[in-house]
Amino acid sequence: MTQRQIIQVFEQYQRSRMQFVQTVADMAARPQNIETLQSAGVMSMLRPLILDVVPSIQQTAALALGRLADHSDDLAEAVVREDILPQLVHSLVSQNRFYKKAASFVLRAVAKHSPDLAQAVVACGGVDALVLCLEDFDPGVKEAAAWALGNVARHNELLAQSVVDAGAVPLLMLCLREPEMALKRIAASTLSDICKHSPELAQAVLDTGAVAHLAQMILNPDAKLKRQVFSALSQISKHSVGLAEMVIEAEIFPAALACLRDPDEYVRKNVSTLMREVVKHSPELSQVIVNCGGMSAVIDSLGDCQGSLRLPGIMMLGYVATHSENLAMAVILSKGVHQLALCLSEEPEHHIKAATAWSIGQIGYHTPEHAKAVATANLLPRLLQLYMEASSSEDLQVKSKKALKSILQKCTYLPALEPLLYDAPSNILKHVVCQFSKVLPHDSKARRLFVTSGGLKKVQEIDAEQGSPLQEYINAINSCFPEEIVRYYSPGYSEVLLERVRAVSEVEVAVCADDCR
Repeated sequence: MTQRQIIQVFEQYQRSRMQFVQTVADMAARPQNIETLQSAGVMSMLRPLILDVVPSIQQTAALALGRLADHSDDLAEAVVREDILPQLVHSLVSQNRFYKKAASFVLRAVAKHSPDLAQAVVACGGVDALVLCLEDFDPGVKEAAAWALGNVARHNELLAQSVVDAGAVPLLMLCLREPEMALKRIAASTLSDICKHSPELAQAVLDTGAVAHLAQMILNPDAKLKRQVFSALSQISKHSVGLAEMVIEAEIFPAALACLRDPDEYVRKNVSTLMREVVKHSPELSQVIVNCGGMSAVIDSLGDCQGSLRLPGIMMLGYVATHSENLAMAVILSKGVHQLALCLSEEPEHHIKAATAWSIGQIGYHTPEHAKAVATANLLPRLLQLYMEASSSEDLQVKSKKALKSILQKCTYLPALEPLLYDAPSNILKHVVCQFSKVLPHDSKARRLFVTSGGLKKVQEIDAEQGSPLQEYINAINSCFPEEIVRYYSPGYSEVLLERVRAVSEVEVAVCADDCR
């Protein structure tokens, strides 16, 4: 056999390997092929090709593994069981940029599914290798590595800490300064995934000057970048007053308010989320957002979106209102109650209704004036309906009940309370009757209206247990009216009156009979 024939055998073997991995990679891109590939033992066949002498075969084999692992956690676990990760990590640093991107894709695909699989990436030294890739000259390699690190960090505090300990944060900050937009997005996203778990992790990101760099990007024209920037700022702000103040001091507002009119709905949602995370901490931070026009802007934005996009804004109004009477009144004066009433009637999802009910309760519980603003928006019957509906979720029922009770305990606007006399169950009714017992003794006009509207008659029909608070409230109401009027509207009084008339008639008949005799 000639030298040429021997070489041809090796070339044919190489072409066959290349054709195999390319075909498998193409088939792995189609979900309908995955089960067949798995049953054919594709993992064990690809494993040796990761270490192939031909770089293009290595890269394509890694791409195929990444696509398989990306499909399901079962296949990702198979990659771990086949002991493929150590091979990938071992050659990750020394190979060319194409292999680094493909290997990072495998690590990303494995890590995304669960904390246990992400821990497998950490255990094989994957995080350290990925951090080294962040120093690569090629932006595509940096992007692939940052994405994989984000998938590790996203699961829990321990995994995020392992990313921080490997020295990823300063390098991710450098990635934010790179001109490539895709790299900026992934770097911001990974920082967000690190920050979200604890104040300490958020502080670790903050210490690198992240907020100042993120603040510079809030008006960037790229919508996907802005999504990640506002997400990262939200995750930093949510943990403590101090961290939220650091974000405020970076002069994010009022510039960020312009993004509430951004064409991208998720940019708008993330801006509202950032404001929610800031205002929840203290009255002072809430006042900062109110003063810069943030609350009015959020109220306006609630009218332009639907569903889960409304949720951060709804909760933001509740957090602002809960801090003080003045802030709650600011929500009312900005027509926040009207917008929340629309959300309560328009949104079908129970968790959004529950959040809306909670926010309404935070606005209305302060003073009679606050309660009246809620009551005049006709929200009390709606809250009662949501509480009583069997189809309402448990959380919705609890929040509706709590909001209703807290508002009723302050509400002295009787025209809004009277319809509840007819529909409310006893545990709500006692709060309604209690408010009448407080107001009627001091308001003659209200007493007249209470009689003419049928309210007094309805109160007499309430079946209250003797000695109960409800009965005491009813007695207090009855004491505001002459005894004859109370008796007149009491159940059965008409029968008593007819009986008296009948008795009088019988006496008159008897008298006439005696006269005739």
